[in-house]
Amino acid sequence: MTSIGDGPFKKGELVWVIENDGSQRPGEYVGEAETAAWFGGPPKAIVVFPEAHTGEMVDLDRVVPRDS
Repeated sequence: MTSIGDGPFKKGELVWVIENDGSQRPGEYVGEAETAAWFGGPPKAIVVFPEAHTGEMVDLDRVVPRDS
């Protein structure tokens, strides 16, 4: 994971994750994964979903800021 503050979001920032069907899922940004550096492909973000008590790596371009 890169250092917090190097990415477009801050750790703990509330975000929306755009799902494949276009819906938005509320989450909390944790950090940016370095999978692209190791395996190629698009940059990934690590997001936790408090309502589901789960986390996931998603394409960074699917993550947008959420107003508090």
